[in-house]
Amino acid sequence: MRHTTRTVVMLGAALGLTAAVGSASAVPAASPPTAREAAVRQATTPVLVDCFGKAQVRPGDFILACGDGNSRLVSLHWDSWGAESARATGVNVVNDCDPYCAAGAFHPYAVVVKLDRPQPWKKDPQVQQYSRITLTYPGARPEQFGQVVTYPLSN
Repeated sequence: MRHTTRTVVMLGAALGLTAAVGSASAVPAASPPTAREAAVRQATTPVLVDCFGKAQVRPGDFILACGDGNSRLVSLHWDSWGAESARATGVNVVNDCDPYCAAGAFHPYAVVVKLDRPQPWKKDPQVQQYSRITLTYPGARPEQFGQVVTYPLSN
């Protein structure tokens, strides 16, 4: 009888362990979302794609001249970021390229930035990206620029 009781206890313990292990492995643990998946989930409104092809939402800085970096937006403060447009104030730092760009000096200009014309991002068509940027200079501006300048944003 002692042998039978010990066998029953051992079998019960083994079955309990098997049930616990079996149920834990039957439902795979949810893996944490990748950074890209998390960004896409958060991107219910369009993104701004930077020179490196990365989606940005309300960036503090943005390079306008990807080839040489001679024009960039800094100290951006976003007033709005919506499904149709986004608006910020900041500073456009522009190289005067005088006498040539490598020897030029950078000058800051206050600027109002507007992003609009969202369209599907070619890299991920489920994500909308702003396709146009408009810069408005309320005061001084680079000599070669108009008071309002509009550029397409690459996709």
